[in-house]
Parts: sequence; C-alpha cells; structure tokens
Amino acid sequence: MESETRLKQVMEILDQLSEDTSVPRNIRRGATDSKERLLRESDALDVRCASAIFILDELANDPNIPIHARTLIWNIISQLETIK
Repeated sequence: MESETRLKQVMEILDQLSEDTSVPRNIRRGATDSKERLLRESDALDVRCASAIFILDELANDPNIPIHARTLIWNIISQLETIK
C-alpha cells in the first residue's frame, strides 16, 4: 500500500517535470518515458522502478538540465529506490 502511494507521488512529480517549459524538451520527454515505464503493469514493480531510474539517471547527467530539474530528478530516484 505504501509503495502505491509513493508511486503516485512520483507520477505527479514526473507530470510536473514533463510540463515544465523551462526544462529542455529531451528532459521532458525522458520524464514522460520513465512515467510510461512505471505504468507498464505487465512488468514486475522492481523492474519498472529500475527502468525508470535508469532513464532518470541519464537525464540527471545531461549538462543542459537546469539545477531545479536535476534536484527533482534526484528526489524522484530516491523515492523510486525505496519502493519494493
């Protein structure tokens, strides 16, 4: 139950990030892609989280990402790492 709540919070933050026009398009697209991975219920939850973390980690290392977006991504990754 707790992981579902945390997952919903992560989804909301990813929505905010994907709609933030101050963030480059590739970062917004990556946020949308990671949300789609998390929603893919045919995969196990840990696989979905790992896939999303992989995408988000790539985005956080992008040199063009604004600092506020990088911090958001790090927070999302931290949240996803706690989901079992």
